[in-house]
Amino acid sequence: MLNSVVLSLAVLLSAMGAATVERAYDYYRYHPMNEISDWMEQTVKENPDVVTLVQYGQTYEKRVISLLKIGVNTGEKKKAIWMDCGIHAREWIAPAFCQYFVSQILQAYKTDPKIADMMKNMDFYVTPVLNIDGYIYTWMNSSTRLWRKNRSPGPSDCSCLGTDLNRNFDANWGTSGISANCCGITYPGSQPVSEPEAAAVTYFVGSRIDEFLCFFTIHSYGQMLLVPYDHANFTDPNYDELMDVGLAAAEAIEKVHGKHYKVGTAPDILYSHSGSSKDWARFSGIPFSFTFELRDNGTFGFELPEDQIRPTCEEAYSGALHIITYAHDKAFNGAVATAVANLLAVLLAAAVTSTNLM
Repeated sequence: MLNSVVLSLAVLLSAMGAATVERAYDYYRYHPMNEISDWMEQTVKENPDVVTLVQYGQTYEKRVISLLKIGVNTGEKKKAIWMDCGIHAREWIAPAFCQYFVSQILQAYKTDPKIADMMKNMDFYVTPVLNIDGYIYTWMNSSTRLWRKNRSPGPSDCSCLGTDLNRNFDANWGTSGISANCCGITYPGSQPVSEPEAAAVTYFVGSRIDEFLCFFTIHSYGQMLLVPYDHANFTDPNYDELMDVGLAAAEAIEKVHGKHYKVGTAPDILYSHSGSSKDWARFSGIPFSFTFELRDNGTFGFELPEDQIRPTCEEAYSGALHIITYAHDKAFNGAVATAVANLLAVLLAAAVTSTNLM
């Protein structure tokens, strides 16, 4: 009888322990950087067959920039999806979404044949926090909470710190929507890609540019899906398709919790600016490049309450997944259709030749 009680207690404690582990990470609250780093390592431990931790750069303050590479190892070269969050330090909902996105993809691929198929054909590269120095700074106290830039020093004649990383990419750099004052929140840096965080993305993505089908950079706030280009003097030759895909993604978003997201270029629905990562990605040849501006429309702004994390992530996930699915199907179904057409052409030619010989 005693043995039975002990065994029952052990089973109960084991179940409680498993439940505790399952509840250990709360995706519906904001986490400081050390907790996000621990979560990344834990995610790899729990999913070693499909998740790898990749270190690909350093911040100005020498912190390692890491991403999670998610996908089935097929032993072959694959297509890829890029997603970065937290390029602007104060936009806490963005890192929360990246973490949510990872958790959902890892759950879905086990039960959803479509996600499983995409995981075999593509790898997902997700950076939960790109601007690590700035993000850590926003957690110091209430006076630093709304810091936007990174933490690198300005020019020698400037006492202010920080560069707006989303003005620092080599895409019409320094020509629109920037502040020449190094103390300004949109200061673009001393030259294109002067900042180590922008350089890390440029090198990592740029060195395998042909692999990427989508480039997502996640921001807040405003409830918008921005398509290239952010500069008013340029029109993307693929503008119509990007708008169609973006509008369909906005419909998917609205179906979740009724939130309306505007779709368009930054000059049309926000403001013109230069040096953005999205424009750099599109100029570099990535077919689908989008900026997500998550909730809200200004009531809470950059200080979105934690009770809105879940609905924000749920709706944004639906929109992102629509774009990813479209890009995947265009790349892979299109390739199959082309192969079939080529095969039919070969067979037809062979048939014609055979007929002529007869």
